[in-house]
Amino acid sequence: MLLRALLVVLGSAVLLSQLLRAQATPPAGNLPAGIEFPVVMRQNVAAGKTPVGTKVQAKLAVATLVAGVVVPEGAILSGEVTESVAKSATDPSRLGIRMDSAQWANGSAPIKVYLTAWYYPAVTPTPADQAIGLPDAGNNPRPRMGGVYPGQRNPTSPPLSGSDPGAMPPPTPADISKHRVLMKNVESMHNPDGAVTLTSKRSNIKLDKQTTYVLATGDLARGPG
Repeated sequence: MLLRALLVVLGSAVLLSQLLRAQATPPAGNLPAGIEFPVVMRQNVAAGKTPVGTKVQAKLAVATLVAGVVVPEGAILSGEVTESVAKSATDPSRLGIRMDSAQWANGSAPIKVYLTAWYYPAVTPTPADQAIGLPDAGNNPRPRMGGVYPGQRNPTSPPLSGSDPGAMPPPTPADISKHRVLMKNVESMHNPDGAVTLTSKRSNIKLDKQTTYVLATGDLARGPG
């Protein structure tokens, strides 16, 4: 009788532990459609120059809610370059990036998200904004699903041509628009396995460390973010 009671207690403890882990970790490769991760790359990436298989990382710009778990701002997403082809006289440039995990101070989660053709433009504060201060993540701690903490002004052009943006620090949530827009002259292809590949017939696709790009579980619909 005592042995049976001990087995019941141990079984309950194991079950509780499994439930807690399930609640704390989103299922890999099974994230809800439309989940967006606005990120800033931690290294420059260029189609045709950055080899396939290169390990890459990106820093999450905005806390994101995934399967009931908040992946916090500043989490590091890790993955690799899956396609990298330079533009030729007959073929477009191609670039694909897949992120497989997210890590932060108190946790981690397996994910599967891809680089999309969307980004969040930087905004230029007006004198009024500078006088009263733009909102920041500390003043608006609620996580957003597929969004960012809002900026208030017109977007600027992204540095897609590979020009050096200088020593400017990466944008903070208060420095970026609340709406995502498409990269200029860049299209996306949805592959049969669910992966997303970017293509451009005009120039080689390049990513820098100042722009807030969008990773997602698949290609995203057109329209405001």
